Amino acid sequence: MTVKYISTMSTQPINSSTTSVMSNKPQTWIWKQFKTSFIQHPSIDNANRAIILIHGFGACKEHWRGNMESLSKLGNVYAIDLVGFGESAKPTSHLKDETPSSDSFCYGIDAWAQQVTDFVQEIANAEKIVLAGNSIGGVVACQTAKKLEDQESQAEKLILIDCAQREIDDKRLSEQPPFRRLSKPLLKKLVRQRWLTRTLYKALAKKGIIQKVLELAYPTKQNVDDELINVLYKATQDRNADEAFRGFINLFDDLLAPDIMKKLSTPVHLIWGEKDPWEPLAIAKTWISIDCVKSIQVLPDLGHCPHDECPQVVNSEITSILQA
Repeated sequence: MTVKYISTMSTQPINSSTTSVMSNKPQTWIWKQFKTSFIQHPSIDNANRAIILIHGFGACKEHWRGNMESLSKLGNVYAIDLVGFGESAKPTSHLKDETPSSDSFCYGIDAWAQQVTDFVQEIANAEKIVLAGNSIGGVVACQTAKKLEDQESQAEKLILIDCAQREIDDKRLSEQPPFRRLSKPLLKKLVRQRWLTRTLYKALAKKGIIQKVLELAYPTKQNVDDELINVLYKATQDRNADEAFRGFINLFDDLLAPDIMKKLSTPVHLIWGEKDPWEPLAIAKTWISIDCVKSIQVLPDLGHCPHDECPQVVNSEITSILQA
């Protein structure tokens, strides 16, 4: 398999027509006992296909603002807020070894994947299903694809955009520097403590910090705007918003994308920003040896969230993948 590099020279900022998604009225679906918020962009020509867009950590359905309208030419498009993010419910976290309460949630890849799987079956309910995820949403998309296969409802295609590699996971401990390996037991004890996770979250949940993180994730700085900063900040101010943070930073032994893909039959296509500061392209290239991975498209100059940094290019790539 060859690695294809895609030109990003003709990029344009997101315009008013594509950001109309930001003003779409969110819909609500109750999953188990938890509110799930989502946006739908109906398709005129391809109602038999549903495209499910899954955001990354700290993001939300509106992060797909530059993609939904364009992709609706290919099918009904849904962007969902995972539990703990956006306008979805933010229940109290319980870790795997903690006693759950009647209204708590064990944040993790499989739980989020079950949320998306049930959404696909109860809300999208289409003949063809396409799953697309960014960052940790990519791992969730992988596990959703596995769950659909287990139910003999295989997705048409799985598209991973700068999928999280989860370097901190215990299963990758041997790859970590000696100091990190030695300090990990202490780190695990500390991040269980709510006084610490709440303090950290409060320090990070500020517009200035959000902007700095986005500018790191978007090397071109394109589309790092007030609209995006405000929608991401708004969710951080919700009651219990820090609980998803606590759950996430305690995922030291959870699912890894390549391990899931080795069990998949669903065709997988990778789209990767060459300058992603967190998920190295070099590691992504090793995934092309996995049988289900059919292509990798590399986007020069772009970072961790190319679907928002340069939506036109990513929309074009997804269109090519689905029309092939």
